[in-house]
Amino acid sequence: MSILEIIASALGVWAVWLTVQQNRWCWPLGLVMVLMYGWIFYDGKLYSNMLLQGVYAALQLYGWWQWTRGGSSHSGVQVSRLSSTGLLFSLGLGSLGALALGYLMATYTDAAAPWQDAALSAFSLVAQVWMAQKRVECWPLWIILDLLFVALFLQQGLYLTAGLYALFTLLAVNGWLTWRRDRALGNV
Repeated sequence: MSILEIIASALGVWAVWLTVQQNRWCWPLGLVMVLMYGWIFYDGKLYSNMLLQGVYAALQLYGWWQWTRGGSSHSGVQVSRLSSTGLLFSLGLGSLGALALGYLMATYTDAAAPWQDAALSAFSLVAQVWMAQKRVECWPLWIILDLLFVALFLQQGLYLTAGLYALFTLLAVNGWLTWRRDRALGNV
């Protein structure tokens, strides 16, 4: 456990809490966190997760734009649901991404957990895009992914990060309940 991991973890909790609250400042704070975690995962030889942080950086900017300028009135997107087609298409892309990245990591790197890391990374991208679009389905996917990330990080000895992802799981449950309630009440 390093000071970098401690700071990144604290920023992560703050960023996810702001996301649950639908506060647009979650995105710039998240950008700082993912850049820090890129280095942490490089150092831990979790290369898929390291690459994921780079993509997350771009998605943080996309989320910031969506939440501040997106939507039909260009004043930010509102919480919504995915269509069945959109859900299946996104999960299919996540599966293809997991297979391709897993193969690359298992074949060409010394990654510590190539297939597990790749699958979690690919589906995290799906969840992150859904979050940027304020799709309520992002939260149940995050719950599943966060629990699986806890197991991965425990295996790799990243105990503080495992604890962070356990906390992310609780925040995701809260986010799911909050966004569903806000959508039902029209408070978005």
